[in-house]
Amino acid sequence: MDPRYSQLAEVLTGFSTKLKAGEKVLIDVADIPDEMTVALIRAARAKGAVVQTTIGHPRVGREMLRDGSDEQFELTNEFELARMLKMDAYIAVRGASNIFESSDVSAERMNAYAKAIRPTLNYRVEKTKWVVLRWPNPAMAQQAKMSTEAFEDFYFRVCTMDYARMVPGMKALADAMMATDRVHITGPGTDLRFSIKNIAAIPCGGEYNIPDGEVFTAPVKDSVEGVIQYNCPTIYQGVSFENIRLVFKQGKIVEATSNNTKRLNEILDTDPGARYIGEFALGFHPHILNPMQDILFDEKIAGSFHFTPGKCYEKTDNGNTSAVHWDMVCIQRPEYGGGEIRFDDKLIRKDGLFVPEALHKLNPDYLLGK
Repeated sequence: MDPRYSQLAEVLTGFSTKLKAGEKVLIDVADIPDEMTVALIRAARAKGAVVQTTIGHPRVGREMLRDGSDEQFELTNEFELARMLKMDAYIAVRGASNIFESSDVSAERMNAYAKAIRPTLNYRVEKTKWVVLRWPNPAMAQQAKMSTEAFEDFYFRVCTMDYARMVPGMKALADAMMATDRVHITGPGTDLRFSIKNIAAIPCGGEYNIPDGEVFTAPVKDSVEGVIQYNCPTIYQGVSFENIRLVFKQGKIVEATSNNTKRLNEILDTDPGARYIGEFALGFHPHILNPMQDILFDEKIAGSFHFTPGKCYEKTDNGNTSAVHWDMVCIQRPEYGGGEIRFDDKLIRKDGLFVPEALHKLNPDYLLGK
């Protein structure tokens, strides 16, 4: 067994989910080596946890979605929710030999499934200790424009970094966000204003997602005004989107365009909440610099922020509900056009680097120990 498997399993069962004796954990895997699944089982058992596993296959999942009936989706939710209700923790590791496997599933079927399964997802996110991550494979290496070997090295460097080093800076950023009313973001094609007053800010440093490195909150639902031009490609429901541009009035997306404007608007019309924002977050993982159309990596890019149409999180409740939660990312480092973020007119980040001294510990030089 590759020793990095055991090292990663220890991060997931130890630092991320902090499994304890007697806790029940569901290990949910798809398209990963059996050796990694075994490493996770062994690491969880070593902590005294009671382990359950499920093994998925993307091509089979596509078939279940493609012509699935509403009755089938409701039954799936009943089964999955009944199992999740018994779990204290959830660890998901998913590979994807073809990231576009679901691209020919209709928007109507994808939306129906998303609505049906939402109670299970809500319980998992809000009531269990959880961590989710992707698994490196040639498809991901191709997305990242790297050789398979180089990408594997990158992957394990990213996923097993010293996340504890992020804690002081994350706390300072969360405190700054919770003391803020007005946010103003500017950059190429972007001039966006909104309020985050009285909404919690949550630091994420390896306890929910691996890789990690963000602090998130949510805008006051009807406060968003202006325009945002995203510069990262994104995949949602198996479809690739680029050059997404959103225009807001009184919090609502009133205009949405991209390279696939029709499908973009079909998703945003899933329900009323899909045209409002459920999350605003700043990303700062020092090893992740460029998009690879994998949101667990892209939303943590150093010098990025994401502004998310759809459902808010319970911990940062702004009243928005939806079957959609679509993290869209904009990078503000100079090579991506730069940009500024201000809290109550105070410059917080310029061209991807935090400006106030209290936040310098989130800049790459500090996180990398330079």
